Amino acid sequence: MTRNDAEGRGVRGNMRAFEDHFSRRAGTYLRHRPAYPEALYSHLASLAPHRRLAWDCGTGNGQAAVRLAEYFDRVIATDASADQVALAPFHRKIEYRVARSEDAGLESGSVALVTVAVAVHWFDFDKFYAEVRRVLSPGGVIAVWCYSVPAIDPAIDGLLGWYLRDVLAGYWPDRFRYIREQYRTLPFPFRELTLPEFTMETVWSAEDVLRFLKSRSGTANYEKQRGESPIELIRPRLMEAWGKEKAERLLRWNLFLRVGLVE
Repeated sequence: MTRNDAEGRGVRGNMRAFEDHFSRRAGTYLRHRPAYPEALYSHLASLAPHRRLAWDCGTGNGQAAVRLAEYFDRVIATDASADQVALAPFHRKIEYRVARSEDAGLESGSVALVTVAVAVHWFDFDKFYAEVRRVLSPGGVIAVWCYSVPAIDPAIDGLLGWYLRDVLAGYWPDRFRYIREQYRTLPFPFRELTLPEFTMETVWSAEDVLRFLKSRSGTANYEKQRGESPIELIRPRLMEAWGKEKAERLLRWNLFLRVGLVE
């Protein structure tokens, strides 16, 4: 993304070094991620004290920001990766910024809702949470969430677990443990709210699943360190378990949320 491209799309920059596991695969990451359910955004918006401004931090390709724009007058969407932000779609209500989580340039007390979709585990917790407290309005809400392995079929589910747990053992970044633990152990110093359960559903082919696995940071680290793709270890086994008669299958993903109130 050139400077002129960024300015044309309303993207502001504030780049410094950060732990980056996705810029090299920004396009793959964009194409092979399930969509969060509409009910999630509707519920979070209902908790916000106003609808003037939401901040989607670690926005990546803008997936959550675009949906938040249906409920809020403005959305500021930030990510430290310029490559990711470059792929985010234009929306008249969204201002994209290349910025770290602790320094988004937002006015104090201006934000009703802060969202972080599958990214907060990479942040400097103390600095980010201090920024959240600074920018949120009284009664403002912070919501962070992640997901892990989809449920497809017992045999296929076992293969995915084997790949992610055993094949990629030792190749996951240390902080990926928070996703394995479904964010239960994530530091979260806010008064927590109880939310209903949310799930995602996608209809994918076996190749879609393989592309999703390829986009994972553990796969990227394996390839970087060993010079070969671990995908080839699971491909024949997955294809056999998938079955030729099943061109596409339904995948169900559980979302794991932590939602807090800033008083």
